[in-house]
Amino acid sequence: MSESTIFTMAFILYIGSAFFYLAHLYSKRENMAKTGSVIALFGLLLHTLALILRTLQSGHAPFTNMYESLSFLAWATILAYLVIEWKYKVWKPGAYLLLIVVGLMALASSPLMPKSATPLVPALQSYWLWLHVSVTLLGEAFFAVAFITSIMYLRAEAREKRGLAPKSSLTAERLDSISYRAISVGFPLFTLGGLVFGMVWAYKAWGTYWSWDPKEVWSLITWFVFALYLHTRVVMGWKGRRSAAIAIFGFLAALFTYFGVNYLLAGLHSYA
Repeated sequence: MSESTIFTMAFILYIGSAFFYLAHLYSKRENMAKTGSVIALFGLLLHTLALILRTLQSGHAPFTNMYESLSFLAWATILAYLVIEWKYKVWKPGAYLLLIVVGLMALASSPLMPKSATPLVPALQSYWLWLHVSVTLLGEAFFAVAFITSIMYLRAEAREKRGLAPKSSLTAERLDSISYRAISVGFPLFTLGGLVFGMVWAYKAWGTYWSWDPKEVWSLITWFVFALYLHTRVVMGWKGRRSAAIAIFGFLAALFTYFGVNYLLAGLHSYA
């Protein structure tokens, strides 16, 4: 069975999972969300197999072009969400996270994304590629979880301010805590992958640790935003609305680093 066929099967399972999570939002039946979670897990397993086959067929890491990196980011987002879901027994964010994943998979499978595996340019022929990109995208996946739970927090907080009871046990306070936990995992991963591994690889590939390339600059901006989130929360005691706003802005900065820089700003990373 080919990688593209297994990718498509995983895509279909993610769509099915999103359906059950969305059904849970409207029916309030927990078994719907649990079904969505199981389907997402099977999709993740198939997706993992697709990434392994892509690696074996291409002979390099499965994230060297936009099709591959979109696929890997979708895989990482499902993984990050399921970890948070199983750890904290929350179901409602699943509907929104699965919509993001379905969007990433749809974009990856569109005709706009060349899917053929091509030989790597010399700068990409390094084991640092594995470390730099995989760990960075995994960190961004946890940022995606925090993005959703932060938006959900703002809605829940507004509802509670109007004197309305929470629609479920997932209160504004709990959503705020989950956002913090997700960023607490994502930030060290992003720091290690996006900055530390990235700088070491840059030195080995280009002879300099930092060159103010647009991708580097926006990665640093993203890092500063989430560093601000943690600093204001841990040192200054910020919580709630202000923290949620920073988390949302940080994820938008990460999205621009991923999409906007690639298509709008030319630089040393353009070949990727």
